[in-house]
Amino acid sequence: MNAKAISETRADLSAEGDVNLSPRRRHWEEQQLSPQTRALLADDAKYFLHQSLSTPCLDALASSSGIWLTDVAGRRYMDFHGNSVHQVGHGHPRVVQAVKDALDTLPFSPRRFTNDFAVTLARRLVERAPGNLAKVLFAPGGTSAIGMALKLARVATGRHKTISMWDAFHGASLDAISIGGEALFRRDMGPLLPGTEHVQPCDPRGCRFGCAGNCNARCADYVDYVLGKEEDVAAVVVETIRSTDVQIPPRAYYEVLRSACDRHGALLILDEIPIGLGRTGTMFAFEHYGIVPDMVVLGKGLGGGVFPLAALIAREGLDVAADRALGHYTHEKSSVGCAAALATLDVIDDEQLLVRADTLGAHALARLRDMQRCLPLIGDVRGIGLLLAVELVVPANGAPARDAAEQVLYDCLAAGLSFKVGQGNVLVLAPPLVIAEHDLDRALDIVETAIAKAS
Repeated sequence: MNAKAISETRADLSAEGDVNLSPRRRHWEEQQLSPQTRALLADDAKYFLHQSLSTPCLDALASSSGIWLTDVAGRRYMDFHGNSVHQVGHGHPRVVQAVKDALDTLPFSPRRFTNDFAVTLARRLVERAPGNLAKVLFAPGGTSAIGMALKLARVATGRHKTISMWDAFHGASLDAISIGGEALFRRDMGPLLPGTEHVQPCDPRGCRFGCAGNCNARCADYVDYVLGKEEDVAAVVVETIRSTDVQIPPRAYYEVLRSACDRHGALLILDEIPIGLGRTGTMFAFEHYGIVPDMVVLGKGLGGGVFPLAALIAREGLDVAADRALGHYTHEKSSVGCAAALATLDVIDDEQLLVRADTLGAHALARLRDMQRCLPLIGDVRGIGLLLAVELVVPANGAPARDAAEQVLYDCLAAGLSFKVGQGNVLVLAPPLVIAEHDLDRALDIVETAIAKAS
């Protein structure tokens, strides 16, 4: 691949994460990796199909526990990335024990049979969900659950179109990238699903509706306008809070969306796959907004970071597809996965992780704002619960400081902290909710040192 192609590819990749094609990645590997690690990475690259953001890989892991990842050479990283599965940390003993117990009694539950693990999990999710969200389907992953939501919306409304957001990520399958809005996944993959209309997301710093950094919800008014023009829209699909760069809409945004969907007969589907289960300080992120969607999708952390599991929770009136197969997944009522999820919910409750996310998140956000006052490279900081963002900009003109963000990432990795870079210049910090305050402060010290160096 020539330099121009690599540059264009890196620009496309910047929305979803750091780039595994960059010269800085190669330099970091040369400086940091042991011969044993290099050998394992070489075999990984030999046998796996290469794809951006994963293969070739950065490092090779030997173990994980709590907030820590340990590689084959003994290097330890605090994991503030975790593919968003690590709300209760890695290998929480209660989750691991629940999985072992299920393996001993019911390792697999074939279709046409149910089991107590699945029924109990469905009941507990419904009991926790606000409003009339009363029906559940499980799937092996969030992308599959998004697909079920799209199918149910078609059946329930008799319509096929959707409205979703540019820059959104809902998964990597063809139906999910059709409603998603990132070039990395959509480019050269057409034809995608027809009728997948896109609008600008709620993004105050990049708003085209004149909010000047203080959202006036006119972007939501535009969704209302499009719903009026596109009368056959089945659903509006939104990430409640966009996790790739932590965009936090104001309450008015969702009040307008909810009202618009009701008025035009479209369903409101909220994707909380990476941000649900306490990440924002509430069990469901939409609880911050005083509205209830027609469907919400959970995933990633639902299986406790041990077992892949996702859930679609829909309002009771949408139980209208008894003659269809919305999911039909082999592991749709996985006894092992549901046991892991039940233990995860217990940990969230018993260890008061919602309160911890809220309290520690406020502490971290205050520290980041202090950094912003001292470091001109920081253009903005955002956060809700333990979902935090540090946006780096060129001080002279406010342009995205992508090269600096990449430098900060690799300096932090060298210091033992792993996190994600979104949109090319946003450091996304999402630690396990079980993190101790002193470890959180230690991680923020690493970030501050790296940004100061890049400045």
